[in-house]
Amino acid sequence: MKRTPMEDVNDERQSKQQQTRRTPHEEAAHSTSASPAYSIHSASPAYRYPPRNSRHYAGCSKLSDYDMEDKLGEGTFGEVHKARNRLNGQLVALKRILMHNEKEGVPITAIREIKILKQLRHKNIVPLSDIAVDRGDVAKKERGSIYMVFPYMDHDLAGLLDNPAVRLSTPQIKTYLKQLLEGTAYLHHNKILHRDMKAANLLINNEGILQIADFGLARGVEEENKEYTSCVVTRWYRPPELFLGERRYTTAIDMWGIGCVFGELLRGKPILQGIDDLDQLKRIFLLCGSPTQENMPGWNKLQDAGSVKFEPSSRRVIEEFKKYDTYAADLMDRFLTLDPLRRITALEALDHDYFYTKPLPADPMDLPKYEASHELDRRRAKQAAEHHSNSKYRKTNRPHHR
Repeated sequence: MKRTPMEDVNDERQSKQQQTRRTPHEEAAHSTSASPAYSIHSASPAYRYPPRNSRHYAGCSKLSDYDMEDKLGEGTFGEVHKARNRLNGQLVALKRILMHNEKEGVPITAIREIKILKQLRHKNIVPLSDIAVDRGDVAKKERGSIYMVFPYMDHDLAGLLDNPAVRLSTPQIKTYLKQLLEGTAYLHHNKILHRDMKAANLLINNEGILQIADFGLARGVEEENKEYTSCVVTRWYRPPELFLGERRYTTAIDMWGIGCVFGELLRGKPILQGIDDLDQLKRIFLLCGSPTQENMPGWNKLQDAGSVKFEPSSRRVIEEFKKYDTYAADLMDRFLTLDPLRRITALEALDHDYFYTKPLPADPMDLPKYEASHELDRRRAKQAAEHHSNSKYRKTNRPHHR
């Protein structure tokens, strides 16, 4: 009797599971990183505090210990510079903490970001390695600055995808997505919401390692049904429940953002580019179908639902993405589920058939190496190209005087 291709795939997958496959928890336990089972709220049983008079506080340096180089990025919460550590020659990224009002001290968002990062340890989470301080000069009325110090990463995903020289293969996409999900599973197990999942916040080095960065909007989940601000997540990656005013959201908001990143990996550009919040929501409904009590129970009772007008539309996620791969389309469909309670979790996504069918995820060390690509680099390159094009146009169309 002839076997179907799906039976062959299932046999191959079962064989792989028996030989090499571990659960995400087992993978973490066998890695050098902290296991997801290690709670950030508990202390290691082997740790003992030293006597008060012998305690040595480390992790705060002078800004002069670093030689500042190029700017890598900028945003609402700070700007990031490439720098070199004068003591060991290592390249680092310095993220400046913006002090809008020095009299009020360090912003609560920065304190929260530092606190969260110091408690996390995972190969797919960017580590905070130092705090660098420039005290300024009161006599010269020069303001001081505080920088968070991270290892330098060659690329961010937004810059990499915008680089015309880069063409991602399917094994490459799978290994990037797998690493993103492993880092997110660790965060969510430790009750951390990232709240700003997007391509620009995912860093990649030339060893093929992806790390989740920019925890400026992150926070711990304190208790169930607690209300949080809905003004989080960059618009193109924001889930529908936030646009409708949901304030008791869950880790599902990060999973929607991961779905948008996955679509971007497949398509090479952002998949939902709304020009404002209302336009973004309409684009979501055009792709994912308009909300009903069946696909998004209780949506009409959310705070801002009454102010939203839209035309009824059917769901088209699988139809839009099946040209890449049927498994990829199914996984996209589960990421972009309107009902946050039914949206796929990071652990469930790691168990999806997409990662266990050929071509399999690549070994990160086998991935190609690229010239540094950051979002700001690509923006500068585009501006330079536009300036050159405009200059050429002006010269060509310059009036001739007789």
